[in-house]
Amino acid sequence: MIWCGTIVEESLKDNRLVNGLDIVGVRISSDEQPGNRWHLYKVNVNENDIAALSKELKPKGWYMHFWSGDDIVAVFPNKLFHLKYSDKSTWTDAIEYGKSLDIPGEQLDFVIE
Repeated sequence: MIWCGTIVEESLKDNRLVNGLDIVGVRISSDEQPGNRWHLYKVNVNENDIAALSKELKPKGWYMHFWSGDDIVAVFPNKLFHLKYSDKSTWTDAIEYGKSLDIPGEQLDFVIE
């Protein structure tokens, strides 16, 4: 299965990991605050890529998510949650876990395209 998502380069311990992924778009945030400019990679990944990414996320304050249809994988450092976009009750554990990593609740919105 191919999963779509966005990776923030600054969330990774080793940003070279993105070089081996199927990158379908790149965007740099326009925030002018020093240290707040992010490099965003829109990617297509498989399950092995997702597992590798979960091991390379910085330990606090970061997560990423990928989707395929109604299925979402929320990726935290060394932990994955499988959600249904259409069933917000499946999001509860992922949101609570994200908050425990100092991720603001409003950022745990799992937006898909």
